Amino acid sequence: MCIIVLSFSSAVLAKPQQFYVGVLANWGHQQAIERWTPMMEYLNKHIPSAQFHVYPGDFEALNLAMELGQIQFIITNPGQYLYLSNQYPLSWLATMRSKRHHGTTSAIGSAIIVKADSDYRTLYDLKGKVVAASDPHALGGYQATVGLMHRLGMDPVNYFGQVKFLGFPLDPLLYQVRDGNVDAAITPLCTLEDMVDRGVLNRAEFRVLNPSRPEDIECQCSTNLYPNWSFAAIESVSSELSKEISQALMDLPVDDPAAVTAQLMGWTSPISQLAVIQLFNELDVESPDSSRWEIVKNWLDDNRHWGILSIFIFLVATVYHLWIEYRFHQKSESLIATERQLKQQAIALERLQSASIIGEIGAGLAHEINQPIAAITSYSEGGIMRLQGKKEADVDACIKLLEKIHNQSTRAGEVVHRIRGLLKRREAVMLDVNILTLVEESLALLRLELARRDIQVSTQIKGEPFFITADRVGLLQVLINLIKNSLDAIADSPNASTGKIQIELDFKEYQVNILIKDNGPGLALGAETLMATFYTTKEDGLGLGLAICNEVMNEHEGRFTLSNRSDNETGCVASLSLKKRGSEQAIQ
Repeated sequence: MCIIVLSFSSAVLAKPQQFYVGVLANWGHQQAIERWTPMMEYLNKHIPSAQFHVYPGDFEALNLAMELGQIQFIITNPGQYLYLSNQYPLSWLATMRSKRHHGTTSAIGSAIIVKADSDYRTLYDLKGKVVAASDPHALGGYQATVGLMHRLGMDPVNYFGQVKFLGFPLDPLLYQVRDGNVDAAITPLCTLEDMVDRGVLNRAEFRVLNPSRPEDIECQCSTNLYPNWSFAAIESVSSELSKEISQALMDLPVDDPAAVTAQLMGWTSPISQLAVIQLFNELDVESPDSSRWEIVKNWLDDNRHWGILSIFIFLVATVYHLWIEYRFHQKSESLIATERQLKQQAIALERLQSASIIGEIGAGLAHEINQPIAAITSYSEGGIMRLQGKKEADVDACIKLLEKIHNQSTRAGEVVHRIRGLLKRREAVMLDVNILTLVEESLALLRLELARRDIQVSTQIKGEPFFITADRVGLLQVLINLIKNSLDAIADSPNASTGKIQIELDFKEYQVNILIKDNGPGLALGAETLMATFYTTKEDGLGLGLAICNEVMNEHEGRFTLSNRSDNETGCVASLSLKKRGSEQAIQ
Protein backbone atom coordinates (compact mmCIF):
# COMPACT_ATOMS: atom_id res chain seq x y z
CA MET A 1 0.00 0.00 0.00
CA CYS A 2 2.83 2.40 0.91
CA ILE A 3 4.49 1.64 -2.38
CA ILE A 4 1.26 2.45 -4.26
CA VAL A 5 0.82 5.76 -2.37
CA LEU A 6 4.43 6.76 -3.00
CA SER A 7 4.11 5.91 -6.69
CA PHE A 8 0.92 7.97 -6.94
CA SER A 9 2.58 10.91 -5.15
CA SER A 10 5.58 10.76 -7.45
CA ALA A 11 3.30 10.76 -10.47
CA VAL A 12 1.45 13.82 -9.16
CA LEU A 13 4.69 15.64 -8.39
CA ALA A 14 6.10 14.75 -11.83
CA LYS A 15 3.07 16.19 -13.68
CA PRO A 16 4.35 18.85 -16.13
CA GLN A 17 3.40 22.45 -15.49
CA GLN A 18 0.91 23.81 -18.03
CA PHE A 19 1.78 26.92 -20.07
CA TYR A 20 -0.10 28.71 -22.82
CA VAL A 21 1.63 30.50 -25.67
CA GLY A 22 -0.34 33.27 -27.36
CA VAL A 23 0.22 33.48 -31.11
CA LEU A 24 -1.01 36.20 -33.47
CA ALA A 25 -3.53 34.54 -35.80
CA ASN A 26 -3.08 36.48 -39.05
CA TRP A 27 -4.85 33.81 -41.10
CA GLY A 28 -7.41 32.67 -38.53
CA HIS A 29 -7.35 30.52 -35.40
CA GLN A 30 -7.28 27.13 -37.12
CA GLN A 31 -4.33 28.05 -39.32
CA ALA A 32 -2.44 29.40 -36.28
CA ILE A 33 -3.05 26.19 -34.33
CA GLU A 34 -1.87 24.03 -37.24
CA ARG A 35 1.20 26.19 -37.79
CA TRP A 36 2.42 26.37 -34.18
CA THR A 37 1.32 23.07 -32.60
CA PRO A 38 4.46 21.21 -33.84
CA MET A 39 6.56 23.95 -32.20
CA MET A 40 4.79 23.33 -28.89
CA GLU A 41 5.39 19.56 -29.25
CA TYR A 42 9.07 20.27 -29.92
CA LEU A 43 9.32 22.31 -26.68
CA ASN A 44 7.41 19.63 -24.73
CA LYS A 45 9.94 17.07 -25.89
CA HIS A 46 12.99 19.12 -24.90
CA ILE A 47 11.53 20.50 -21.65
CA PRO A 48 9.77 17.56 -19.92
CA SER A 49 8.88 19.63 -16.85
CA ALA A 50 6.57 21.88 -18.89
CA GLN A 51 3.62 21.38 -21.22
CA PHE A 52 3.02 24.09 -23.85
CA HIS A 53 -0.25 24.85 -25.67
CA VAL A 54 -1.18 27.20 -28.53
CA TYR A 55 -3.48 30.13 -27.66
CA PRO A 56 -4.42 31.87 -30.97
CA GLY A 57 -5.94 35.35 -31.12
CA ASP A 58 -5.90 38.79 -32.68
CA PHE A 59 -4.35 41.85 -31.07
CA GLU A 60 -7.24 42.61 -28.72
CA ALA A 61 -7.72 38.97 -27.71
CA LEU A 62 -4.03 38.54 -26.86
CA ASN A 63 -3.98 41.84 -24.94
CA LEU A 64 -6.94 40.66 -22.86
CA ALA A 65 -5.44 37.20 -22.31
CA MET A 66 -2.23 38.81 -21.09
CA GLU A 67 -4.19 41.04 -18.70
CA LEU A 68 -6.18 38.11 -17.32
CA GLY A 69 -3.08 35.92 -16.94
CA GLN A 70 -4.35 33.32 -19.41
CA ILE A 71 -1.07 33.21 -21.35
CA GLN A 72 2.50 33.12 -20.07
CA PHE A 73 4.28 33.43 -23.43
CA ILE A 74 3.54 35.18 -26.69
CA ILE A 75 4.75 34.82 -30.28
CA THR A 76 4.04 38.07 -32.11
CA ASN A 77 5.57 41.01 -33.92
CA PRO A 78 7.69 43.56 -32.01
CA GLY A 79 4.97 46.18 -32.41
CA GLN A 80 2.57 44.29 -30.17
CA TYR A 81 5.43 43.42 -27.82
CA LEU A 82 6.25 47.12 -27.28
CA TYR A 83 2.54 47.85 -26.99
CA LEU A 84 2.14 45.24 -24.24
CA SER A 85 5.43 46.07 -22.50
CA ASN A 86 3.98 49.46 -21.56
CA GLN A 87 1.62 47.54 -19.23
CA TYR A 88 3.35 44.25 -18.41
CA PRO A 89 7.03 43.35 -17.92
CA LEU A 90 7.99 41.18 -20.89
CA SER A 91 11.32 39.81 -22.08
CA TRP A 92 12.35 38.54 -25.52
CA LEU A 93 13.71 35.02 -25.59
CA ALA A 94 14.42 34.62 -29.32
CA THR A 95 13.78 36.20 -32.72
CA MET A 96 12.42 34.22 -35.67
CA ARG A 97 14.44 33.73 -38.88
CA SER A 98 12.08 33.65 -41.87
CA LYS A 99 12.44 30.64 -44.15
CA ARG A 100 10.90 32.52 -47.05
CA HIS A 101 13.47 35.32 -46.94
CA HIS A 102 16.69 33.30 -46.57
CA GLY A 103 16.71 33.45 -42.80
CA THR A 104 16.56 37.24 -42.43
CA THR A 105 15.54 38.67 -39.06
CA SER A 106 13.89 41.77 -40.57
CA ALA A 107 10.84 40.65 -42.52
CA ILE A 108 7.93 42.75 -41.24
CA GLY A 109 6.60 45.47 -43.50
CA SER A 110 3.61 46.57 -45.52
CA ALA A 111 2.46 46.23 -49.12
CA ILE A 112 -0.08 48.76 -50.39
CA ILE A 113 -2.07 46.88 -53.05
CA VAL A 114 -4.47 48.17 -55.71
CA LYS A 115 -6.12 46.62 -58.76
CA ALA A 116 -3.76 46.29 -61.70
CA ASP A 117 -6.07 48.27 -64.02
CA SER A 118 -6.63 51.16 -61.56
CA ASP A 119 -5.34 54.69 -62.12
CA TYR A 120 -3.49 54.74 -58.80
CA ARG A 121 0.29 54.84 -59.35
CA THR A 122 1.63 56.31 -56.11
CA LEU A 123 0.52 56.75 -52.53
CA TYR A 124 -0.31 60.38 -53.37
CA ASP A 125 -3.11 59.15 -55.67
CA LEU A 126 -4.94 57.62 -52.67
CA LYS A 127 -5.74 60.98 -51.05
CA GLY A 128 -9.41 60.98 -50.08
CA LYS A 129 -9.86 57.32 -51.11
CA VAL A 130 -11.20 54.32 -49.18
CA VAL A 131 -8.58 51.81 -47.98
CA ALA A 132 -8.75 48.61 -45.96
CA ALA A 133 -6.36 47.36 -43.27
CA SER A 134 -6.33 44.56 -40.73
CA ASP A 135 -5.90 46.44 -37.44
CA PRO A 136 -4.69 49.89 -36.29
CA HIS A 137 -2.10 48.14 -34.09
CA ALA A 138 -0.69 45.93 -36.86
CA LEU A 139 3.01 46.71 -37.29
CA GLY A 140 3.29 44.72 -40.52
CA GLY A 141 0.42 46.60 -42.12
CA TYR A 142 -1.17 49.84 -41.00
CA GLN A 143 1.54 51.15 -38.63
CA ALA A 144 4.42 50.67 -41.08
CA THR A 145 2.38 52.50 -43.74
CA VAL A 146 1.61 55.36 -41.35
CA GLY A 147 5.35 55.65 -40.69
CA LEU A 148 5.93 55.93 -44.46
CA MET A 149 3.24 58.63 -44.70
CA HIS A 150 4.90 60.59 -41.90
CA ARG A 151 8.19 60.57 -43.78
CA LEU A 152 6.39 61.78 -46.94
CA GLY A 153 4.82 64.69 -45.03
CA MET A 154 1.26 63.28 -45.12
CA ASP A 155 -1.29 63.47 -42.30
CA PRO A 156 -2.52 59.85 -41.85
CA VAL A 157 -5.53 60.94 -39.77
CA ASN A 158 -7.07 63.10 -42.51
CA TYR A 159 -5.37 61.79 -45.66
CA PHE A 160 -7.66 58.90 -46.57
CA GLY A 161 -11.37 59.35 -47.08
CA GLN A 162 -12.01 56.24 -44.94
CA VAL A 163 -9.98 53.42 -43.41
CA LYS A 164 -11.83 50.13 -42.90
CA PHE A 165 -10.24 47.83 -40.29
CA LEU A 166 -11.42 44.31 -41.15
CA GLY A 167 -9.48 42.33 -38.54
CA PHE A 168 -8.17 38.80 -39.16
CA PRO A 169 -7.79 36.67 -41.22
CA LEU A 170 -6.15 38.74 -43.95
CA ASP A 171 -7.94 37.26 -46.99
CA PRO A 172 -10.87 39.74 -46.98
CA LEU A 173 -8.47 42.68 -47.42
CA LEU A 174 -7.60 41.67 -50.99
CA TYR A 175 -11.09 40.37 -51.72
CA GLN A 176 -12.37 43.88 -50.98
CA VAL A 177 -9.89 45.31 -53.53
CA ARG A 178 -10.78 42.65 -56.11
CA ASP A 179 -14.50 43.32 -55.75
CA GLY A 180 -14.07 47.10 -55.93
CA ASN A 181 -15.37 47.77 -52.40
CA VAL A 182 -12.19 49.64 -51.46
CA ASP A 183 -9.61 51.47 -53.54
CA ALA A 184 -6.54 49.91 -51.88
CA ALA A 185 -5.55 47.47 -49.15
CA ILE A 186 -2.71 47.86 -46.64
CA THR A 187 -1.47 44.31 -46.05
CA PRO A 188 1.45 42.69 -44.25
CA LEU A 189 4.44 41.70 -46.36
CA CYS A 190 3.83 38.66 -48.63
CA THR A 191 0.03 38.58 -48.07
CA LEU A 192 -0.59 38.80 -51.83
CA GLU A 193 2.06 36.18 -52.65
CA ASP A 194 0.65 33.77 -50.03
CA MET A 195 -2.87 34.01 -51.43
CA VAL A 196 -1.57 33.55 -54.98
CA ASP A 197 0.36 30.43 -53.88
CA ARG A 198 -2.85 29.04 -52.36
CA GLY A 199 -4.61 29.61 -55.69
CA VAL A 200 -7.28 32.00 -54.37
CA LEU A 201 -6.06 35.07 -56.29
CA ASN A 202 -4.66 35.87 -59.74
CA ARG A 203 -1.40 37.82 -59.40
CA ALA A 204 -2.00 39.70 -62.66
CA GLU A 205 -5.10 41.40 -61.21
CA PHE A 206 -3.12 43.32 -58.56
CA ARG A 207 -0.29 45.84 -58.32
CA VAL A 208 1.86 47.07 -55.41
CA LEU A 209 2.29 50.83 -54.90
CA ASN A 210 5.70 52.24 -54.01
CA PRO A 211 7.20 48.80 -54.82
CA SER A 212 10.64 47.68 -53.69
CA ARG A 213 12.34 44.34 -53.13
CA PRO A 214 15.15 44.54 -50.55
CA GLU A 215 18.00 42.08 -50.71
CA ASP A 216 17.05 38.51 -49.69
CA ILE A 217 13.33 39.46 -49.56
CA GLU A 218 11.14 37.39 -51.90
CA CYS A 219 8.06 39.66 -51.84
CA GLN A 220 7.40 43.20 -52.97
CA CYS A 221 6.97 45.73 -50.17
CA SER A 222 6.00 49.41 -49.96
CA THR A 223 7.61 50.39 -46.64
CA ASN A 224 10.73 49.90 -44.57
CA LEU A 225 11.27 46.47 -43.01
CA TYR A 226 11.24 45.89 -39.26
CA PRO A 227 12.45 43.06 -36.97
CA ASN A 228 10.72 39.70 -37.27
CA TRP A 229 8.36 37.95 -34.87
CA SER A 230 9.80 36.95 -31.54
CA PHE A 231 9.12 34.63 -28.63
CA ALA A 232 8.55 36.55 -25.35
CA ALA A 233 7.84 35.56 -21.74
CA ILE A 234 6.01 37.37 -18.93
CA GLU A 235 7.74 38.35 -15.69
CA SER A 236 6.36 35.44 -13.64
CA VAL A 237 8.17 32.83 -15.76
CA SER A 238 11.26 31.62 -13.94
CA SER A 239 14.67 32.48 -15.34
CA GLU A 240 15.60 28.77 -15.43
CA LEU A 241 12.61 27.94 -17.64
CA SER A 242 13.32 30.95 -19.88
CA LYS A 243 16.88 29.73 -20.37
CA GLU A 244 15.68 26.21 -21.25
CA ILE A 245 13.20 27.58 -23.81
CA SER A 246 15.81 29.89 -25.35
CA GLN A 247 18.31 27.05 -25.65
CA ALA A 248 15.72 24.72 -27.19
CA LEU A 249 14.70 27.35 -29.74
CA MET A 250 18.31 28.08 -30.67
CA ASP A 251 18.95 24.36 -31.18
CA LEU A 252 15.93 23.88 -33.49
CA PRO A 253 17.17 22.27 -36.76
CA VAL A 254 16.07 23.86 -40.03
CA ASP A 255 14.58 20.57 -41.26
CA ASP A 256 12.69 19.80 -38.04
CA PRO A 257 8.90 19.46 -38.58
CA ALA A 258 8.37 22.28 -36.09
CA ALA A 259 10.49 24.64 -38.20
CA VAL A 260 9.01 23.47 -41.50
CA THR A 261 5.40 23.84 -40.35
CA ALA A 262 6.08 27.23 -38.75
CA GLN A 263 7.76 28.37 -41.99
CA LEU A 264 11.00 29.46 -40.38
CA MET A 265 14.72 28.66 -40.50
CA GLY A 266 15.10 28.47 -36.77
CA TRP A 267 15.52 31.09 -34.07
CA THR A 268 18.30 33.50 -33.13
CA SER A 269 19.05 35.67 -30.12
CA PRO A 270 16.77 38.74 -29.72
CA ILE A 271 17.75 41.60 -32.04
CA SER A 272 17.49 45.35 -31.44
CA GLN A 273 14.01 46.86 -31.59
CA LEU A 274 15.34 50.41 -32.13
CA ALA A 275 13.70 50.76 -35.55
CA VAL A 276 10.29 49.88 -34.09
CA ILE A 277 10.80 52.19 -31.11
CA GLN A 278 11.65 55.06 -33.47
CA LEU A 279 8.56 54.28 -35.54
CA PHE A 280 6.35 54.28 -32.43
CA ASN A 281 7.86 57.60 -31.33
CA GLU A 282 6.90 59.05 -34.73
CA LEU A 283 3.39 57.64 -34.42
CA ASP A 284 3.10 58.66 -30.74
CA VAL A 285 1.59 55.27 -29.91
CA GLU A 286 -0.19 55.23 -26.57
CA SER A 287 -1.22 52.33 -24.39
CA PRO A 288 -4.95 51.46 -24.40
CA ASP A 289 -6.80 52.62 -21.34
CA SER A 290 -10.25 51.14 -21.97
CA SER A 291 -9.62 48.25 -19.57
CA ARG A 292 -8.50 50.63 -16.86
CA TRP A 293 -11.65 52.70 -17.34
CA GLU A 294 -13.70 49.53 -16.93
CA ILE A 295 -11.87 48.81 -13.67
CA VAL A 296 -12.60 52.33 -12.39
CA LYS A 297 -16.26 52.08 -13.45
CA ASN A 298 -16.69 48.72 -11.69
CA TRP A 299 -15.04 50.07 -8.57
CA LEU A 300 -17.43 53.02 -8.51
CA ASP A 301 -20.42 50.68 -8.86
CA ASP A 302 -19.22 48.59 -5.91
CA ASN A 303 -18.20 51.56 -3.75
CA ARG A 304 -20.80 54.21 -4.47
CA HIS A 305 -20.45 55.96 -1.07
CA TRP A 306 -16.70 56.37 -1.55
CA GLY A 307 -17.36 57.74 -5.02
CA ILE A 308 -19.72 60.36 -3.64
CA LEU A 309 -17.15 61.31 -1.00
CA SER A 310 -14.47 61.63 -3.68
CA ILE A 311 -16.69 63.92 -5.75
CA PHE A 312 -17.43 66.04 -2.65
CA ILE A 313 -13.72 66.38 -1.88
CA PHE A 314 -13.06 67.30 -5.50
CA LEU A 315 -15.71 70.05 -5.39
CA VAL A 316 -14.33 71.44 -2.12
CA ALA A 317 -10.79 71.43 -3.55
CA THR A 318 -12.02 73.18 -6.70
CA VAL A 319 -13.78 75.91 -4.69
CA TYR A 320 -10.67 76.37 -2.54
CA HIS A 321 -8.50 76.59 -5.65
CA LEU A 322 -10.77 79.26 -7.15
CA TRP A 323 -10.64 81.25 -3.90
CA ILE A 324 -6.83 81.09 -3.83
CA GLU A 325 -6.71 82.14 -7.48
CA TYR A 326 -9.01 85.09 -6.70
CA ARG A 327 -6.79 86.19 -3.81
CA PHE A 328 -3.71 85.86 -6.00
CA HIS A 329 -5.36 87.98 -8.69
CA GLN A 330 -6.05 90.68 -6.10
CA LYS A 331 -2.36 90.84 -5.19
CA SER A 332 -1.00 90.54 -8.71
CA GLU A 333 -1.41 94.21 -9.66
CA SER A 334 0.50 95.42 -6.61
CA LEU A 335 3.24 92.84 -7.27
CA ILE A 336 3.54 93.97 -10.89
CA ALA A 337 3.69 97.62 -9.81
CA THR A 338 6.44 96.81 -7.29
CA GLU A 339 8.41 94.89 -9.92
CA ARG A 340 8.09 97.84 -12.30
CA GLN A 341 9.40 100.25 -9.65
CA LEU A 342 12.35 98.00 -8.88
CA LYS A 343 13.21 97.79 -12.58
CA GLN A 344 13.04 101.57 -12.93
CA GLN A 345 15.30 101.97 -9.90
CA ALA A 346 17.79 99.49 -11.36
CA ILE A 347 17.84 101.45 -14.62
CA ALA A 348 18.34 104.70 -12.69
CA LEU A 349 21.26 103.18 -10.78
CA GLU A 350 22.90 102.01 -14.00
CA ARG A 351 22.48 105.47 -15.51
CA LEU A 352 24.02 106.93 -12.35
CA GLN A 353 26.98 104.57 -12.68
CA SER A 354 27.44 105.55 -16.33
CA ALA A 355 27.31 109.24 -15.40
CA SER A 356 29.86 108.59 -12.67
CA ILE A 357 32.24 107.04 -15.20
CA ILE A 358 31.78 109.97 -17.58
CA GLY A 359 32.48 112.36 -14.70
CA GLU A 360 35.66 110.53 -13.75
CA ILE A 361 37.03 110.61 -17.30
CA GLY A 362 35.55 114.01 -18.12
CA ALA A 363 38.96 115.65 -18.62
CA GLY A 364 39.93 113.05 -21.16
CA LEU A 365 36.62 113.43 -23.00
CA ALA A 366 37.00 117.21 -23.08
CA HIS A 367 40.47 116.76 -24.56
CA GLU A 368 39.14 114.26 -27.12
CA ILE A 369 36.46 116.72 -28.25
CA ASN A 370 38.71 119.79 -28.03
CA GLN A 371 41.29 118.33 -30.43
CA PRO A 372 38.96 117.96 -33.45
CA ILE A 373 37.30 121.32 -32.70
CA ALA A 374 40.71 123.05 -32.65
CA ALA A 375 41.65 121.31 -35.88
CA ILE A 376 38.39 122.37 -37.52
CA THR A 377 39.05 125.99 -36.46
CA SER A 378 42.60 125.90 -37.81
CA TYR A 379 41.61 124.33 -41.14
CA SER A 380 38.71 126.74 -41.66
CA GLU A 381 40.89 129.80 -40.88
CA GLY A 382 43.53 128.56 -43.30
CA GLY A 383 40.93 128.10 -45.98
CA ILE A 384 39.57 131.62 -45.49
CA MET A 385 43.07 133.08 -45.71
CA ARG A 386 43.80 131.22 -48.92
CA LEU A 387 40.59 132.39 -50.50
CA GLN A 388 41.21 136.00 -49.43
CA GLY A 389 44.80 136.01 -50.73
CA LYS A 390 44.02 134.65 -54.20
CA LYS A 391 41.80 136.03 -56.89
CA GLU A 392 41.05 132.59 -58.26
CA ALA A 393 40.23 129.84 -55.82
CA ASP A 394 42.46 126.75 -55.73
CA VAL A 395 39.72 124.10 -55.96
CA ASP A 396 41.92 121.12 -55.11
CA ALA A 397 43.34 122.84 -52.03
CA CYS A 398 39.85 123.84 -50.87
CA ILE A 399 38.60 120.27 -51.30
CA LYS A 400 41.48 118.90 -49.21
CA LEU A 401 40.76 121.44 -46.46
CA LEU A 402 37.06 120.58 -46.47
CA GLU A 403 37.88 116.85 -46.28
CA LYS A 404 40.10 117.50 -43.24
CA ILE A 405 37.33 119.55 -41.62
CA HIS A 406 34.83 116.74 -42.35
CA ASN A 407 37.15 114.10 -40.83
CA GLN A 408 37.64 116.10 -37.66
CA SER A 409 33.91 116.80 -37.26
CA THR A 410 33.23 113.07 -37.73
CA ARG A 411 35.81 112.33 -35.03
CA ALA A 412 34.13 114.73 -32.63
CA GLY A 413 30.74 113.23 -33.43
CA GLU A 414 32.02 109.73 -32.64
CA VAL A 415 33.21 110.87 -29.21
CA VAL A 416 29.81 112.45 -28.47
CA HIS A 417 28.06 109.30 -29.75
CA ARG A 418 30.07 107.12 -27.35
CA ILE A 419 29.18 109.36 -24.43
CA ARG A 420 25.49 109.36 -25.33
CA GLY A 421 25.54 105.57 -25.68
CA LEU A 422 26.93 105.19 -22.17
CA LEU A 423 24.47 107.65 -20.63
CA LYS A 424 21.36 106.52 -22.51
CA ARG A 425 20.07 103.32 -20.85
CA ARG A 426 17.71 101.23 -22.94
CA GLU A 427 16.67 97.62 -23.38
CA ALA A 428 19.48 95.38 -24.56
CA VAL A 429 19.65 95.16 -28.36
CA MET A 430 21.53 92.07 -29.49
CA LEU A 431 23.48 92.65 -32.72
CA ASP A 432 26.53 91.20 -34.45
CA VAL A 433 29.49 92.94 -32.80
CA ASN A 434 33.23 92.98 -33.44
CA ILE A 435 34.76 92.68 -29.97
CA LEU A 436 38.09 94.06 -31.24
CA THR A 437 36.34 97.31 -32.21
CA LEU A 438 34.75 97.58 -28.75
CA VAL A 439 38.15 97.18 -27.08
CA GLU A 440 39.59 99.92 -29.30
CA GLU A 441 36.68 102.26 -28.49
CA SER A 442 37.08 101.62 -24.76
CA LEU A 443 40.77 102.49 -24.92
CA ALA A 444 40.00 105.58 -27.03
CA LEU A 445 37.68 106.95 -24.33
CA LEU A 446 40.35 106.38 -21.68
CA ARG A 447 43.36 107.43 -23.81
CA LEU A 448 44.09 110.73 -22.00
CA GLU A 449 43.70 109.15 -18.57
CA LEU A 450 46.10 106.37 -19.54
CA ALA A 451 48.61 108.90 -20.91
CA ARG A 452 48.31 111.16 -17.84
CA ARG A 453 49.12 108.28 -15.50
CA ASP A 454 51.77 106.91 -17.86
CA ILE A 455 50.18 103.47 -18.00
CA GLN A 456 51.22 101.13 -20.79
CA VAL A 457 48.48 99.13 -22.50
CA SER A 458 49.23 96.04 -24.61
CA THR A 459 46.74 93.98 -26.59
CA GLN A 460 47.32 90.35 -27.56
CA ILE A 461 45.07 88.33 -29.91
CA LYS A 462 45.07 84.53 -30.15
CA GLY A 463 43.12 82.47 -32.66
CA GLU A 464 40.97 83.57 -35.59
CA PRO A 465 38.75 86.57 -34.66
CA PHE A 466 34.98 86.25 -35.19
CA PHE A 467 31.81 88.21 -34.48
CA ILE A 468 29.74 87.78 -31.34
CA THR A 469 26.07 88.54 -30.74
CA ALA A 470 25.94 91.17 -28.00
CA ASP A 471 24.44 94.42 -26.73
CA ARG A 472 27.05 96.87 -27.99
CA VAL A 473 26.41 99.62 -25.42
CA GLY A 474 26.20 97.23 -22.47
CA LEU A 475 29.41 95.41 -23.40
CA LEU A 476 31.22 98.73 -23.99
CA GLN A 477 30.20 99.81 -20.49
CA VAL A 478 31.60 96.55 -19.05
CA LEU A 479 34.96 97.02 -20.77
CA ILE A 480 35.28 100.68 -19.67
CA ASN A 481 34.33 99.74 -16.09
CA LEU A 482 36.98 97.04 -15.89
CA ILE A 483 39.77 99.07 -17.55
CA LYS A 484 38.90 102.05 -15.32
CA ASN A 485 39.07 99.78 -12.26
CA SER A 486 42.55 98.68 -13.36
CA LEU A 487 43.55 102.34 -13.72
CA ASP A 488 42.37 103.14 -10.20
CA ALA A 489 43.99 100.00 -8.76
CA ILE A 490 47.36 100.86 -10.32
CA ALA A 491 47.08 104.41 -8.92
CA ASP A 492 46.84 102.91 -5.41
CA SER A 493 49.80 100.61 -6.01
CA PRO A 494 53.44 101.30 -5.06
CA ASN A 495 54.28 100.45 -8.70
CA ALA A 496 52.03 103.20 -10.08
CA SER A 497 54.97 104.75 -11.97
CA THR A 498 55.33 101.58 -14.06
CA GLY A 499 51.67 100.74 -14.49
CA LYS A 500 50.79 98.09 -17.09
CA ILE A 501 47.47 96.77 -18.38
CA GLN A 502 47.39 93.67 -20.59
CA ILE A 503 44.30 92.83 -22.65
CA GLU A 504 44.28 89.30 -24.07
CA LEU A 505 41.63 88.04 -26.49
CA ASP A 506 41.66 84.26 -27.00
CA PHE A 507 39.28 83.14 -29.78
CA LYS A 508 38.29 79.49 -29.22
CA GLU A 509 36.05 77.33 -31.42
CA TYR A 510 32.76 78.41 -29.84
CA GLN A 511 33.68 81.32 -27.52
CA VAL A 512 36.09 84.17 -26.94
CA ASN A 513 37.86 84.68 -23.60
CA ILE A 514 38.90 88.22 -22.69
CA LEU A 515 41.46 88.75 -19.91
CA ILE A 516 42.20 92.22 -18.51
CA LYS A 517 45.32 92.06 -16.31
CA ASP A 518 46.94 94.85 -14.32
CA ASN A 519 49.92 95.10 -11.97
CA GLY A 520 48.02 96.80 -9.15
CA PRO A 521 47.84 95.54 -5.56
CA GLY A 522 45.30 92.79 -6.41
CA LEU A 523 42.07 91.86 -4.64
CA ALA A 524 41.87 92.41 -0.91
CA LEU A 525 38.47 90.73 -0.63
CA GLY A 526 36.61 87.88 -2.34
CA ALA A 527 35.12 88.38 -5.80
CA GLU A 528 31.55 87.77 -4.59
CA THR A 529 31.87 90.54 -2.01
CA LEU A 530 33.25 93.00 -4.55
CA MET A 531 30.46 92.19 -7.02
CA ALA A 532 27.73 92.90 -4.46
CA THR A 533 25.55 95.95 -5.21
CA PHE A 534 26.54 99.15 -3.32
CA TYR A 535 29.77 97.62 -2.03
CA THR A 536 32.82 99.73 -2.91
CA THR A 537 36.44 100.15 -1.84
CA LYS A 538 36.67 103.68 -3.31
CA GLU A 539 36.00 106.79 -1.28
CA ASP A 540 33.81 108.34 -3.98
CA GLY A 541 32.56 105.05 -5.50
CA LEU A 542 28.92 104.04 -5.88
CA GLY A 543 29.42 100.28 -5.55
CA LEU A 544 27.59 99.59 -8.82
CA GLY A 545 30.28 98.99 -11.43
CA LEU A 546 31.09 95.30 -10.89
CA ALA A 547 27.45 94.46 -10.09
CA ILE A 548 26.37 95.96 -13.41
CA CYS A 549 29.19 94.13 -15.23
CA ASN A 550 27.98 90.85 -13.74
CA GLU A 551 24.36 91.57 -14.73
CA VAL A 552 25.29 92.47 -18.32
CA MET A 553 27.34 89.27 -18.69
CA ASN A 554 24.40 87.22 -17.39
CA GLU A 555 22.18 88.83 -20.04
CA HIS A 556 24.70 87.61 -22.65
CA GLU A 557 24.76 84.07 -21.17
CA GLY A 558 28.45 84.70 -20.60
CA ARG A 559 30.77 84.38 -17.62
CA PHE A 560 32.50 87.08 -15.54
CA THR A 561 35.11 86.30 -12.88
CA LEU A 562 37.63 88.24 -10.80
CA SER A 563 40.80 86.81 -9.30
CA ASN A 564 44.35 87.68 -8.35
CA ARG A 565 47.08 86.96 -10.86
CA SER A 566 48.52 83.46 -10.70
CA ASP A 567 51.93 84.36 -12.17
CA ASN A 568 54.82 85.93 -10.29
CA GLU A 569 53.39 89.45 -10.51
CA THR A 570 50.85 91.07 -8.22
CA GLY A 571 47.62 92.40 -9.65
CA CYS A 572 44.09 91.46 -10.66
CA VAL A 573 42.69 89.48 -13.59
CA ALA A 574 39.17 90.22 -14.88
CA SER A 575 37.95 87.41 -17.14
CA LEU A 576 35.05 87.68 -19.61
CA SER A 577 33.77 84.75 -21.70
CA LEU A 578 31.26 85.29 -24.53
CA LYS A 579 29.68 82.92 -27.07
CA LYS A 580 30.50 82.99 -30.76
CA ARG A 581 27.73 84.29 -33.01
CA GLY A 582 25.11 81.55 -33.50
CA SER A 583 26.73 79.13 -31.03
CA GLU A 584 24.48 77.00 -28.80
CA GLN A 585 27.41 75.58 -26.82
CA ALA A 586 27.54 76.45 -23.13
CA ILE A 587 30.47 78.55 -21.91
CA GLN A 588 33.38 76.29 -20.92
